[in-house]
Amino acid sequence: MSATMQSSRTAVRARPLPLLRRQLAETWRGLIGWSLGLAGVVGMYLPLYSTIGGNPEFLAIIESLPPELVAALSYDQITTGAGYTQGTVHGLIGFVLVTIAAVGWGSSIIAGDEERGTLELVLAHGVGRTQVVLERFAAIALKLIALAVLLGLMVLGLNEPAALELSLEGIVAGSMALLGVGLLTAAVGTMTGAIIGRRSIAVGAAAGVAVLGYALNALGNQNPDLEWMHVLSPYFWAYGAAPLADGFDPLMGLLYAVSAVALTVAVIAFRRRDVAV
Repeated sequence: MSATMQSSRTAVRARPLPLLRRQLAETWRGLIGWSLGLAGVVGMYLPLYSTIGGNPEFLAIIESLPPELVAALSYDQITTGAGYTQGTVHGLIGFVLVTIAAVGWGSSIIAGDEERGTLELVLAHGVGRTQVVLERFAAIALKLIALAVLLGLMVLGLNEPAALELSLEGIVAGSMALLGVGLLTAAVGTMTGAIIGRRSIAVGAAAGVAVLGYALNALGNQNPDLEWMHVLSPYFWAYGAAPLADGFDPLMGLLYAVSAVALTVAVIAFRRRDVAV
């Protein structure tokens, strides 16, 4: 072993959480972009509620929509502050933005580096495979937490001016629900990348979970005979109990439990799979 390689390995081991620190250092610009996008959505939609929330014309528009569409989009409570926030930000545009970010981040930390040929260099510097998965996913978790905190603070700041009448518990629960959805999406992308090593497949799996969850929730809202689909929908786990209106519900814990399971599978699969180094 060359002296240079030995020195590099020693340096990696000497610094605490080196992979997490490096991941954050390399992706902080992207986090700023996602933060600005999410802030723009909140700042654009929520102030409108004070003028359209009780507006008869707005109510007439909602009533004129097909009942199936109203149920699919969860617009049945959109005339309340909690329902409006859920229908426009947490459960729609904000959900889309966080999901896209989580898909990209989760599918890249293993499969992305492996396809680029840089994963071998990381493993050659004396770091374990478990460390690679956990530290890099921790960086994703911190970025998603930052987005959730930003969302919560902005909703809190606009709560009174926009006459949303949300409780502090509801605001925190809504942010935790969106955070849970993001973590689950990223964990599925990480797990798939760790098992297969192909970024395109990891992207498809992570995005598929988010899209399928939304679709199952929408279908479950259509008919009492289809409500069983809610059990299979991560979107329903997050928002089925109306966290913005009613606060925390144990159902939300499924998002975090399944995320932990997916991350555990990712670690086991990555430790056992052959990767050329």
